[in-house]
Order: sequence, then C-alpha cells, then structure tokens
Amino acid sequence: MGNKKERKVIIIDQNDKNPWWWSLNKGFGASFLCISLFALLVRLAVSLHPYSGAGNPPKFGDFEAQRHWMEITTNLPVKEWYHNSTANDLSYWGLDYPPLTAYQSYVHGIFLKSVLPESVSLFTSRGHESYFGKLLMRWTVLSSDILVFLPAVFYFVLSYSASRSRRHQSDVAWLVAMILLNPCLIAIDHGHFQFNSISLGLTIGAVAAVISSRELVACTLFTLALSHKQMSAYFAPAFFSHLLGRCLRRRNPFLEVSKLALVVIGTFAVVWWPYLHSKEAFLEVLARLAPFERGIYEDYVANFWCTTSILIKWKKLFDNQSLRLISLVATVSTCLPSMVQQIKDPSNKGFLYGLLNSSFSFYLFSFQVHEKSILLPLLPASLLALEEPLVFRWLTHFGLFSMFPLLCRDRLVLAYIALFSLFYLLFYAPRKKDSGKIRSFFTFKSLVTSLLVFCSFVLHVVYMIMDPPKRYPFLFEAMIMSVCFSQFVWLALYTNTKQWQLHKQPTSLEKDKKLR
Repeated sequence: MGNKKERKVIIIDQNDKNPWWWSLNKGFGASFLCISLFALLVRLAVSLHPYSGAGNPPKFGDFEAQRHWMEITTNLPVKEWYHNSTANDLSYWGLDYPPLTAYQSYVHGIFLKSVLPESVSLFTSRGHESYFGKLLMRWTVLSSDILVFLPAVFYFVLSYSASRSRRHQSDVAWLVAMILLNPCLIAIDHGHFQFNSISLGLTIGAVAAVISSRELVACTLFTLALSHKQMSAYFAPAFFSHLLGRCLRRRNPFLEVSKLALVVIGTFAVVWWPYLHSKEAFLEVLARLAPFERGIYEDYVANFWCTTSILIKWKKLFDNQSLRLISLVATVSTCLPSMVQQIKDPSNKGFLYGLLNSSFSFYLFSFQVHEKSILLPLLPASLLALEEPLVFRWLTHFGLFSMFPLLCRDRLVLAYIALFSLFYLLFYAPRKKDSGKIRSFFTFKSLVTSLLVFCSFVLHVVYMIMDPPKRYPFLFEAMIMSVCFSQFVWLALYTNTKQWQLHKQPTSLEKDKKLR
C-alpha cells in the first residue's frame, strides 16, 4: 500500500506538469549530479566572455591581480608574500586577502608553472594574456567550484532536506538549482574573475555542519572561510550568537564555549603560522587586509554611505578615523537585534535568517564595501530560497542589477542578459503552489513591484545607450545605486522582522524541537 501511495504522489506531480518530477524518480544523488553538470556548462559558457581588465594595461584588473598572486607565491618565500620589496611591489596588485588565499594562489601557481611557466615567471609575466594562459586561469576557478563549492552545497542540501519527506524532493532539486546557478556568483567568478566560490563554499559547509549539530566542524570550516576572505566576517555575528545560544542551553556552558574557542584559535594558528613568528610580520598582513586609507567608499555601491553621499558629503564632514568608528557603531547596532534573538532562542531556521541579517548589516553600513560584496547576503538568501522565495528572487534581481555598471565595464553584457534570463526561467519553474503564492503577492503589491521592475529595465537601457550629462558623469550609476539600495533596506527590515517572529510559528527545519 505504501508503494502505491508513493507512486500516486509522483503521478500527481507529473499531471501538474512539475518540471522537477524527474528528481523524484532518479533520486537526490542523480538529480544533484545533473544540475551540477548543467551549472558547470553555464560557467564554461560565461568564461568564454571577457574578464576584468582584459587588454587594459598597465594594471589590467582582477584577472591580473589573481595571476600576479600566483606569480608572487610561486617565486618568493612565504614570509615575503605580504612584505613590500623590490621583488614584491605591493602597489602592483599586492596580496590583500588572508593567508589561505595566498596558499590557494600558490597551489594554482604551481599548476600554471608546470604547464605554462611563462604565465607566472617573476616580473616578465605581468599582463600575461596568452590564449592558453587564459584557459588555464579559467580552469583554476572552475576546479575550485568542483572541489569546494559543489561538495559544500551537496552537504548543505543533505542536512537541510533530512527533515523533509520524499514528496518534497522536487523542492530540493529546485533549491539545488537556485544555489548552483546563482547568476551573481557565476558572473563575478567566471566572468569578472575571482575565487568567491571557495570562501562561500567553506561557509556553506559550516552552515551545514551547524544544522547537523557538528559544531566543532562548523567552527573549523568557518574559520577557514575567514582565513580565505576577510569579508566572511559578514557572517560572524550569526555564527557567534547562534553557537553561543546553543552553548548556554547545555549543562556546562563554559566548557562548551571553551571547546569551540580552542578549535577556532587552533585553526587560525595553523593557517597563520608563517606570520606568527613576529609582531611585525603579523601586522604587515593585517595592514593589507584592512586598507582604511582608501576611505569609506570608492565606487558607486548600493550601501548606506555611497547612496547618502549624494546629499551628505561624509568625507568632507568627518576624517577617516571618525568614519571608521561611525561605520563600526552602525554595523554593530544593526546586527544586534538578530544576534539577541539567536542567543535567546537559537534555531536552525533562525540561524539562516541571522546569516542574512548580519550580512545585510555589513553590506549596508560597514567600511569600504565593494559591489561584489552583495554575494554575501545572497548566499543565505539562496539557502532560504524555499522558505522565502520572494526575498531570494527580489534580492537576486537587484543584487545583479547593482553590479550592472561593473559588468558593463568588463564587457559582460551578453553574459549578464543570459544569466538574468536563465535565473527567471528556473525560478518560475518550480511547484504550482509556489507560483500561486507569487501571483497573489504580485496582485497585492502589483503597482509597486511592476513600477520597480519597469524602472530597472529602463535604467538598463538608459545606461547602455545614453551618455550622462557632462556635469554629472556618474548620474546613471547613482540612479541604479539608489534604486537598489532602497530595495536592500526594505528586504533587511522584512527579514529582521521575520526572524523575531519565528518563536510564534513552527519551523520546518526542526519541527518545533527546542535545542537542549
């Protein structure tokens, strides 16, 4: 009888024209493999387009920065990687990420050196842009996805779906597609050229470990994420508050906190060991990670400081040190409500909301934010896609839109349009019940949402075909920034409110089971 009922559920899904019905028949492993292969093909297609700084001497762009780090790490001793010298001119794309990024550059550099030595030879390889060299560089990013990001997503989805019945496996297949085919991450890593998939993959692994109650593993993985890119600190308040909330509910809170602290300190010590031999060496690395001399903002980023600078000239009103303090207070203040909620009532679902809310706080208010930093709020939003599909869709739409000027400069407009279209095609493919919920939302908010979508479409066209007034050369960037900022603020307010309402409703991740 049980088999007949199960078969009946599948037939109903097929009759409802659910495009994910095959995931029920083939099983999770096969469906994950199929989606992963398609995601890799999309990445390959995007990597055929130009990259940051292509053919633009003397400093080129992020592509050259990553290649140069491979050059430095494979030709100089570890202790000189962050030290300014005649062999390592830090003014020319000096390393400005933590040591794990340097080790990653070293491993990739060894690969390039064994296949194409001239692409990483000291001094003479600057600006190297041979066709084969570009293929090898693109492969280093793709292999990072295969070795880190994909396994982390697999681990997370297994942990997340543990409490979901077989009839929900089509939902899980859709979730995998939303995470693996996130247009913003693909455009930045495989178009613009970076390695965000490593730090984000380590973070996803840490999130999965938290959900699976493997807290020591979570601390190790998140510490590695922090040691790869310092922007992973966007998630630190959520990890800290959730794990502290758990520890406070155990029999011996002090012992539990001490174990987690020892794992964090030990992992940091292993990664940072070459730079712990002296205070000077350690401070040299820290100085590269926090370039405060650049000011509170550079480009037009859709955060609080850049958007309000249209009316308030922050750099003229305050000195750099004061702005650092103000941004710190603003960031911590906006993080606190989310942290307090998780310390008081930790839950897996609340933890995912906490990750989104803390990363929103950092993106909107922290010091020296870049356009690409929107990838950090987008990560927990994608993990929450089944719980909050509209939040995920809206954040992806305006997150990608906020990076449009950057991707235009990289000549990635065609890839941008293709990724945008693919995202919407996949997003509206899932369950019929979600489509109904989306339609009712747009009926209720039809005027506002339609206006915003139309506004973003018009701004796309205007930015590409019109020249701004000579008096206001960055007018269109400022307009895009303002529209996106307004949506990010609205989403941050909504998700913070939603997190505080969790104790009033059951959680699908935990089935109302309280942590001990």
